[in-house]
Amino acid sequence: MKPADCQTRVLSVPRELAAVACVGAFYEKMGRMLGSSFPETVNNLLKSLKSAESQGRSEILMSLQKVLSGLGGAAASCHRDIYKNARSLLTDRSMAVRCAVAKCLLELQNEAVFMWTAELENVATLCFKALENSNYGVRVAVSKLLGTVMATALIPKQATVMRQNVKRATLEEVLELMATGFLRGGSGFLKSGGEMLKVGGSVNREVRVGVTQAYVVFVTTLGGQWLERNFATFLSHVLDLVSHPRATQTHVEAVYSRRCVSFILRATVGSLLGEKAQIAAAKDICQAIGKQMKAVEAVVNDANSENKSGAADVAASQHVMVCALQELGSLVQSLNATASPLIQEPSIGLLETVTSVLLHPSMAARLAAAWCLRCVAVALPFQLTPFLDRCAERLNNLKTSPEAVSGYSFAMAALLGGVHQCPLGIPHAKGKMVVSIAEDLLRTAAQNSRLSLQRTQAGWLLLGALMTLGPSVVRYHLPKMLLLWRNVFPRSLKELEAEKARGDSFTWQVTLEGRAGALCAMRSFVAHCPELLTEDVIRKLMTPIECAMTMMSHIPSVIKAHGAHLKASAAMVRLRLYDILALLPPKTYEGSFNALLRELVAEFTLTDNSANTTTSLLRSLCHYDDSVLLGSWLQETDHKSIEDQLQPNSASGSGALEHDPSSIYLRIPAGEAVPGPLPLGVSVIDASVALFGVVFPHVSYKHRLQMLDHFAECVKQAKGVRQQAVQLNIFTAVLSALKGLAENKSTLGPEEVRKSALTLVMGALDNPNPILRCAAGEALGRMAQVVGEASFIARMAQYSFDKLKSARDVVSRTGHSLALGCLHRYVGGIGSGQHLKTSVSILLALAQDGTSPEVQTWSLHSLALIVDSSGPMYRGYVEPTLSLVLTLLLTVPPSHTEVHQCLGRCLGAIITTVGPELQGNGATISTIRSSCLVGCAITQDHSDSLVQAAAISCLQQLHMFAPRHVNLSSLVPSLCVHLCSSHLLLRRAAVACLRQLAQREAAEVCEYAMSLVKNAGEKENSNININPFAPGAGSRRDTHSRHQGINITETGLEGVLFGMLDRETDRKLCSDIHDTLGHMLSSLAVENLSHWLMLCKDVLAASSDMSTAAPLGGGKDEESEKKDEMDDDTMFTTLGEEDKSKPSVAPRWATRVFAADCLCRVIMLCENANKAHFDLALARSARLKNPKNDFLVLHLSDLIRMAFMAATDHSNQLRMAGLQALEDIIKKFASVPEPEFPGHVILEQYQANVGAALRPAFSQDTPSDITAKACQVCSAWIGSGVVSDLNDLRRVHNLLVSSLDKVQAGKGSSSQLYRESATTMEKLAVLKAWAEVYVVAMKIKKEAETKPKRVLKSTEEDEDDFGTVDELPPDSLITLVQPELPALSRLWLAALKDYALLTLPAEFATQLPPDGGAFYTPETIDTARLHYRNSWAPILHAVALWLNSTGFNASESTEETTASMPNSQKRATSIMLNQTPGTPPTTKSLPEINKDRMHLILGVSIQFLCSPRPEEPVEHVTSCLQALRTLLDSPCARIHIAEDQLLGVELLSVLHRLLLTWDPPSVQLLVTGVVQQIVRAAQDYLQEKRNTLNEDDIEEKENPLALGEGGESGGLVPGKSLVFAAMELLMFILVRHMPHLSSKVSDSPSHVATKSHLSEESARLVAATVTILSDLPSLCSPAGCMTILPTILFLITRVLKETAVKSADNQVPPPVSAALQGIKTIVTLPTVKTDETQKQWTGLIRSTLASILEYSQPEASKPVLDEVSILTAITLFLWSASTEIIGVQCLQNGCMNRFKSALNSCDPWVQAKCYQLLLSVFQHTNRALSTPYIHSLAPIMVEKLKAVERSRPNNNLELLAVQEGIKVLETLVALGEEQNRVQLLALLVPTLISYLLNENAFASASTASKDLHEFALQNLMHIGPLYPHAFKTVMGAAPELKTRLETAVRASQASKAKAAARQPPPTVHSTPTIKLKTSFF
Repeated sequence: MKPADCQTRVLSVPRELAAVACVGAFYEKMGRMLGSSFPETVNNLLKSLKSAESQGRSEILMSLQKVLSGLGGAAASCHRDIYKNARSLLTDRSMAVRCAVAKCLLELQNEAVFMWTAELENVATLCFKALENSNYGVRVAVSKLLGTVMATALIPKQATVMRQNVKRATLEEVLELMATGFLRGGSGFLKSGGEMLKVGGSVNREVRVGVTQAYVVFVTTLGGQWLERNFATFLSHVLDLVSHPRATQTHVEAVYSRRCVSFILRATVGSLLGEKAQIAAAKDICQAIGKQMKAVEAVVNDANSENKSGAADVAASQHVMVCALQELGSLVQSLNATASPLIQEPSIGLLETVTSVLLHPSMAARLAAAWCLRCVAVALPFQLTPFLDRCAERLNNLKTSPEAVSGYSFAMAALLGGVHQCPLGIPHAKGKMVVSIAEDLLRTAAQNSRLSLQRTQAGWLLLGALMTLGPSVVRYHLPKMLLLWRNVFPRSLKELEAEKARGDSFTWQVTLEGRAGALCAMRSFVAHCPELLTEDVIRKLMTPIECAMTMMSHIPSVIKAHGAHLKASAAMVRLRLYDILALLPPKTYEGSFNALLRELVAEFTLTDNSANTTTSLLRSLCHYDDSVLLGSWLQETDHKSIEDQLQPNSASGSGALEHDPSSIYLRIPAGEAVPGPLPLGVSVIDASVALFGVVFPHVSYKHRLQMLDHFAECVKQAKGVRQQAVQLNIFTAVLSALKGLAENKSTLGPEEVRKSALTLVMGALDNPNPILRCAAGEALGRMAQVVGEASFIARMAQYSFDKLKSARDVVSRTGHSLALGCLHRYVGGIGSGQHLKTSVSILLALAQDGTSPEVQTWSLHSLALIVDSSGPMYRGYVEPTLSLVLTLLLTVPPSHTEVHQCLGRCLGAIITTVGPELQGNGATISTIRSSCLVGCAITQDHSDSLVQAAAISCLQQLHMFAPRHVNLSSLVPSLCVHLCSSHLLLRRAAVACLRQLAQREAAEVCEYAMSLVKNAGEKENSNININPFAPGAGSRRDTHSRHQGINITETGLEGVLFGMLDRETDRKLCSDIHDTLGHMLSSLAVENLSHWLMLCKDVLAASSDMSTAAPLGGGKDEESEKKDEMDDDTMFTTLGEEDKSKPSVAPRWATRVFAADCLCRVIMLCENANKAHFDLALARSARLKNPKNDFLVLHLSDLIRMAFMAATDHSNQLRMAGLQALEDIIKKFASVPEPEFPGHVILEQYQANVGAALRPAFSQDTPSDITAKACQVCSAWIGSGVVSDLNDLRRVHNLLVSSLDKVQAGKGSSSQLYRESATTMEKLAVLKAWAEVYVVAMKIKKEAETKPKRVLKSTEEDEDDFGTVDELPPDSLITLVQPELPALSRLWLAALKDYALLTLPAEFATQLPPDGGAFYTPETIDTARLHYRNSWAPILHAVALWLNSTGFNASESTEETTASMPNSQKRATSIMLNQTPGTPPTTKSLPEINKDRMHLILGVSIQFLCSPRPEEPVEHVTSCLQALRTLLDSPCARIHIAEDQLLGVELLSVLHRLLLTWDPPSVQLLVTGVVQQIVRAAQDYLQEKRNTLNEDDIEEKENPLALGEGGESGGLVPGKSLVFAAMELLMFILVRHMPHLSSKVSDSPSHVATKSHLSEESARLVAATVTILSDLPSLCSPAGCMTILPTILFLITRVLKETAVKSADNQVPPPVSAALQGIKTIVTLPTVKTDETQKQWTGLIRSTLASILEYSQPEASKPVLDEVSILTAITLFLWSASTEIIGVQCLQNGCMNRFKSALNSCDPWVQAKCYQLLLSVFQHTNRALSTPYIHSLAPIMVEKLKAVERSRPNNNLELLAVQEGIKVLETLVALGEEQNRVQLLALLVPTLISYLLNENAFASASTASKDLHEFALQNLMHIGPLYPHAFKTVMGAAPELKTRLETAVRASQASKAKAAARQPPPTVHSTPTIKLKTSFF
């Protein structure tokens, strides 16, 4: 405390400042614990306050504020002293001190009652004075003070009221006080009343802007509910402000006042009120407008009364109208479709009220009304067409009233301009209507002089608006437009000259307005229809434009002759001319450059203009980053729209619609709510500057030099203020030109041009005006960029270096330091590398100049630019720069915020330069990193929001490069606090940073945010509002919600972000919030399902509250009356409480739409997470294990409920999102079974909800896009199979049936609200839905046909449930579709035909039917294409299924169909059937119709499959392929494709291309299916041909076989050969799945030779491929076969080798069985065995067998081959090929070896299979083939079988092997001749008998052993009777055998008797069969 005692000296020493700051911190944290020491402290602080200079003052005041906040009410004794001392400082010359005082007083008013009672007026006066000459920071602080004091005066805080009895101010008094500030500025409360009424002296603009902000603070502090209750009073007060004559002294002042009032309304009504309250507010505004309008009408009608005051009233009323209408428009637009009750309720009469203003005498009011109508139409698109019609009708009826012509044409133009925001558009005919009205107006303009001006303007305005509808509409009216344009201007120079002599001032005015209008319409045309600008059209446009340019030079003489009032019209013509020229390519008007440039230069050098008007473009041409120097960061604040008024350039911020009516239909520049074109004078200069930039790059160097010299001359000539203005304009033009040069990549010109430009620029670097210096620096950089020579850059840099070394004045130092920065910025690090060292050292020196903050700011800014542009080259200077930055951060007083902002920028640039190195651990890097962190910490602590924003972005960069070193636990809470800052830039920075953090560490971010809330809870007792989420009282979900016992903790940061979405309007901010929530959702939602679902549900639930808002008014009034009856005191205590109990705004519709999207994302995330999310049984069991587990399926009812709420909302966007969510839910949950009721699914119980959600979407007034979406949901629901009972399905089905009736009703039936393509969309959606249902129905039907048994069973069950069932359930869906099929099939084919025509390339456009197709009109072709593209695929599939099921027999019975249709559709049908409407319909035979259908379907498919765009959904590709496959199932289609071979080849090559781009295996499988069908079709066709040939010429045996590809020579022509195309495609698939098949792939270095196991899908694909391969030879002639067989056999054997791998369960993989089947097909080919090819064929088969034998050589490295498959292959060869081929010795030995090794195999399965195969070999009919094998292999077998006696089988497999072996022996016995029978039996019988067990052994034997015993016994019993003689012989030879047999037989009979024939003996077939592989033989 000591230093504070002796602070009588002047306070400046930093040590003492630190002491003051410490005192403040003590009190803030300790509060009352410091007890009674505070009076002394306060006195000391106040004493030193008097003597301190400004930095000391602001520090002391901040300390006082902290003392006050720490002590609260306890400091009451000092309140008055502090107030007295601080009061005077509110008008201190230092802005920082003013801010500090305002904050200190704001703290004081919490407890000091006198401030808002006795002293209220004085406080207000003080604040007004403080606002004079203030800067933005002061305005924000003072307005906060003023607003809060006023609000407290009106409704005091409870605690203070209880203590003292206070007289409260009334609302009128408070508002009156505020109004004085708004209307009179800071001075003159004491003047007498008389003086006050006199209008004189302008209002200080800064005061007005400050008071405007105070109004907003006032209302925000009182809260949303207060505003709701008192809105009418508040509205009338605010509107009175604009009607006050003081507010509207000049036009510009009036515009400014209007902007202020609009700002007040927007900031309060727009953000504080929920949707219900906003609708009520809109009603109030309507009433206010109506009242004003009545007054105006009274004055207008009552013309003879005392006119003067009435006229003044009307003039004042226009401004009230503008404010009210703009707010109404904005309200409706933000409410969007939720505003429909406003329009539909007749008692409000919104539309009548607004349209009545269209007749207001003032143009501004008419325009505002038109704008309001546009807003309503955009929000509620179904009103757009009716509005247009109504306006057109009124315009016709009231043709004679000038106001009506003007007003209604404004309205129509505005509505046309809004069309582009309505996706469904307006009917095409409306364009024709507008053209005819406009033509009529222009034609009749000359008839009546009272109306000619209005009619001319209106006509051209309408035509300009028409152009915004885009090329599809304008195309039809273009010839007429070109004619109109040509006729407005004189045809030749002669006519022009003649014109000058004629006319008076009025006709000239009309002429000029007409020409301006025509040029404006042209500009609109060029801007909105670039596609129509052919060279021819441009040439035609140039005629009037050139004429206009010539006319420009004549105008001055006309003005001289007819008076100066024509100047405005002339300026308008120039503006329009510049505008259109800027859009056209400069080459088109090269001839007129000289004249044009003369005009342009004269325009912006103000040659003929006495006013010092400056352009508004300079800011936008300077670099965005220079905003620190220009102060243009104000553009980024919430107060932008009013702060603009205080900018220095002319008329800045005074944009208003009446300055340029054409802006009513143009697109609004981003970020503005209402278009605000600047006044004409400024606009013309802006346009001339912009055009100069476009033309300059195309001008010769000579002229460039002349112009630059002329500029220098102009600057010299002008003096004083005018010089500044001229210079500003010239610089903007030069910058514009340099920018143009850079964009065109052209150069500036030779040395003298550069010199001249340099002189100009360098001169301005020393200009005292900072904006000019900034522009000059920018120009210098751009010049360096354009010239691009090192010497030039060096020269410029050197010049600045020299200047900076010598100059001492602030101006040149700042200018040249910026010049250095800009040089580096535009030339880049490499171009300016050699100057880097000098630049940096100079700038570092300048930045330390503590005497001038301005120099520091500019030099640091340049330094940041250099760091940014140099990148890694700057690495050497990082340390000195960093240390300077840190030093300055600590030494520069915090009040110099600009310096601190630039320091923040430098810090950020340095962090970026060091980049990822920051992660390192070296000593230097650690130092750099800690310096950066310290720097960030200091800037974060600064009081200025921009500096804090810079700190946040620095931390964000740091986090990107070195995430481990950023401490989230402190960063996240501070970001959360900033989320509710009142500064937009700070909120933006905080959200942007959160967005980045949430990408990586969402969970931590949420945790830290929650911890913040907990801490706040602990500090509840103190009276500071620590809670971060509380920007001012009464705001949403802030601390007050605790009074209800809810803590905001449950929703956490996510809840806060969702809440922000309702308040924020800034686009960038909202998109960042969306992203942040998206990242949090992706990483957290699956873990915290119920939390996120609750969040979404809370937001969406608001929509169900809204639905009760439809009956507005009613209950509310009675309630408020009761309120008034309560006595004051009680009201007093309750009001505050109530305010706090609810969050102020229910979520708005946009937020709800976002929540519905989040819902869909949650479902998607769960899908990728865990199966249990979609399986109730699994989820329940997991839940039992761990109650914390949460699964989506457990929340199904919530999901359905949310989707239902969204789908039935007012808002159309929300309905779309809801239907989308519903569709997702149906698709994902359709197959989830209900564990408690087997056979049912979980969704079944929600049938009613789904039906109810869909029904509203099919009502008459629903927009087409929603109906289309609902159709999709319908088809998903019907096709999902959730509901099996037809009666339940009928509800949803009926919706589709009713829509189908709509489709059949034909084109022109429904009354049209939207453009024709909307109807197209709806109809196609219906057809698509039906197609999807039909596809599913057919699929179910097919499945039912394949397994009929099960069906019967289920019907029996069903009959118990349902009594009787109409038919088999699997058939059920088809019975729903069947009745509609005749109509549907016709419509489907029509839609396909349309689609086929629409996909034709542009050069066939002439072939399109002139009046459109079945479902589209020619005018909307472009939009219709999209709808067809979305829906053709399912329709194609359905048509293919239909044709396949009817077998192409249904001819289109045209007579009946055409009879039932209206005419328009008749025509369409005849077009569909390609007939001229006149011919009799049934001229086509059925085959021809079918041929057309085939061509249509194949054409559509091939066209699509040729190049499906990558963004096409894979479903389209699969649908298309399935359609082809289905189609080729039917014989008719097969014949069609086989007859024309090129069709097949084309289709195959297209499929091949498809495979190259589309990878999914499902697509590949479908492709193989289609290929197989094509090959099969070709086979059938060839077979047919061969058969017919066979019948014809039986003598010439050889001929029929020579048919087929390859002919006699065997050559296949690529591109014509089907076989070649097929092989190409199949080879591609094989190599894709088995890369090592191709030598190219396996030899390439990138190929890794890993043998991977084929996946199941791949295995199926390879199998399918091999099957088709083996079918190909049958398409070839013998010679052709020889060409392709080597390849095919090679592939098949390789596949066999790769895939025949032994598996554990002895399953045969599909590729193997396919390969074996293929070998069989090929080896048994009938066609190849001709004489010529015999030899080749033999060689081929032998080589193949040899390869197979070679593969099966056992090797150590390979995986174990599946011997069985190889043996099977060998057996196939042995069976199928002749002995001559395979009887070769070496092959025979190989085969035998394989069998031997198999017989000796240790695997019983292999043995068993081997026996089976041997059996088939031994049985071969060709003895020559089988004998060698019998000789070689039989002995081994016998040995093996004998050995079994010793090792009996242990399991079934081994038993099987023995059984198979015995079968082979038996067969051999049967094959042997009679004489050898005995020897053979002597082998067999003993072996069998040796298998028998004696009785004792039998009991203990294993089951397999017993089975063997039984088997042997059966066989013996069987053999005995077969060969009785031989059997006896054998038995006789060996008596011991006989006894064994007899015993066994007896035992067997005994056991049989016991078991009473327990099981029948196994029957043994006399001819053994092969299990598993039978199919090959």
